[in-house]
Amino acid sequence: MKKRAGFSMIELVFAIVVVGILASQAIPRMERDRQIEAIDNILASIRYTQQLALVDDKTDPSDSDWQKKLWSIRFANINSSDAYYVIGSDKNEDGSISKDESALDESNGKYFYRSNPIADDESPNTSIGKKFGINNITFAGGCANVTHIAFDRLGRPHVGLGSAKNDYRSYMKDDCNITFQYQDSTPGFTVTIDAETGYAYISADDTNNPNYSEL
Repeated sequence: MKKRAGFSMIELVFAIVVVGILASQAIPRMERDRQIEAIDNILASIRYTQQLALVDDKTDPSDSDWQKKLWSIRFANINSSDAYYVIGSDKNEDGSISKDESALDESNGKYFYRSNPIADDESPNTSIGKKFGINNITFAGGCANVTHIAFDRLGRPHVGLGSAKNDYRSYMKDDCNITFQYQDSTPGFTVTIDAETGYAYISADDTNNPNYSEL
């Protein structure tokens, strides 16, 4: 039997170069895919919150604090690697959303809620820090200095639910800009919520990719 020859040094070097080229092409694609997945997740959740408000009218003139019950998406741990959000309606008007007040994630049948540690009946899609590497969220424009965005029966956005009364004082007067940044080199992005319609979108300028304008 002939003795099988091993790889030569030139062949090994060539293989390493090829692997390096493939890796250099794959890493940016992985970052882009993760970024698009995060954008899809967040836009879908904001739009879902608005949809809940459209079909579940919380207007109640007999309750002076009824606006506190508006369906809202609430971001937490916004400056950490454990950033997350919950979606729900503060039915008892105590200023917080409990698990039984939160919405269900239609993709998995679990709650849009987060415990620490996360429970089996809570959707992992809310964990945008651990899932996507987002570790900083900032709010500007009509939602500056807040972390909650709510919607009324017409889909209009509201902020400052803690002081909301039966006079629409919480109605958002300017477009809201929410910027999401990563803990690595992945480019961040900004979601804009239109003050008039509540429509959430991302501009192509933020990501330097024209495909994002379609999201």
